[in-house]
Amino acid sequence: MNAAFKLTTLGLSLMIATLSAQAAGLTNERSSFGQLPDGTALEKYTLSNSHGMHASVITYGGVLQSLVVPDKHGKGEDVVLGFDDIKGYQANPTVYFGATIGRFGNRLAGGQFSLDGKQYQVPTNDKTNALHGGTQGFDKHVWKAEPSNGKDSVGVKLTYVSPDGEMGFPGTLTTVVTYSLNEKNELKIQYHATTDKPTVLNLTNHSYFNLAGAGNGDILKQVATLHASEYTPVTEKLIPTGELPKVAGTPMDFLTPKALGKDIKADHPQLKYAEPKQGGFDFNWVLDTKGDVGKLAAQVHDPASGRLLQLYTTEPGVQLYTSNFLDGSIHGKGGKTYPHWGAFTLETQHYPDAPNQPNFPSTRLDPGKAYTQTTIFRFSTH
Repeated sequence: MNAAFKLTTLGLSLMIATLSAQAAGLTNERSSFGQLPDGTALEKYTLSNSHGMHASVITYGGVLQSLVVPDKHGKGEDVVLGFDDIKGYQANPTVYFGATIGRFGNRLAGGQFSLDGKQYQVPTNDKTNALHGGTQGFDKHVWKAEPSNGKDSVGVKLTYVSPDGEMGFPGTLTTVVTYSLNEKNELKIQYHATTDKPTVLNLTNHSYFNLAGAGNGDILKQVATLHASEYTPVTEKLIPTGELPKVAGTPMDFLTPKALGKDIKADHPQLKYAEPKQGGFDFNWVLDTKGDVGKLAAQVHDPASGRLLQLYTTEPGVQLYTSNFLDGSIHGKGGKTYPHWGAFTLETQHYPDAPNQPNFPSTRLDPGKAYTQTTIFRFSTH
């Protein structure tokens, strides 16, 4: 088979896939999202289905910039926090709205870890901890993007090559993150990464959800269920103790549906560590699903709008964070302010500080092996 025929075949395959997606009511639109101060152009990909769901992803930080989901009356509302332009993201670098997080999601104690007897240091950016990959994580880089349309979905494939030693992490790491949307109102995020040296890796997405609509009040009446019998409690520095206690009898028990606000102010030391003034959730739950993406890991329902978010993942844990440090000072999309407890995250992940916790599932990645992860956010109403 000659090269010209291969190219023609490839082009035909891509055209057929695109036409199949369009025939199913799916579209994929690329547009500009402005540029960085140095002139680097930014792109936005908007994935849409026939049910009024739209997901917009930008190449800066691999950010899920917008997610429009219909309510029980069919009215669409953007349910993720974010900004209308790149200036907003750059002016608020510590909130991580919608960002792809890497190389290491969540916290590393002292920003340190050892691998094969060698100590590595990641720049600290959360008091004494390294948070979400250090001062210049994956969320602050521009990713290469291309359409990724399938028979039953439309998507965008993002690629970033992190050089050996970036933020102190060993190995040149090639990461591919693919967002895709289908007619089942499922937003799927798939991760794939390879390295040329032993390293550690913990990728996640840091979208802040408010099922009533971003900027439409707090999420305290939204009802959560976490299929997790255990969690990883933390010290006052928000580093896991290494224990895996049962959630039963604690405010961390979401095994049966419970409003997020029901126990958020409970007199419990863990809640005070997460938010010293009023209390709040910012913990890793150990999922009972044990990496089975076919089993429901968590869900949140907004009784007012009827929107239901269901989470499926191959990851062993999920970080529920109730945006404890939002205070109304940030003006987001459409000029709306984002209040205290104005959103929640469901960050699918390996456990925080795992390289320093021998009893936690390993986050080591070796050459010749591939890191893979799949997380699905499924939306419906009832």
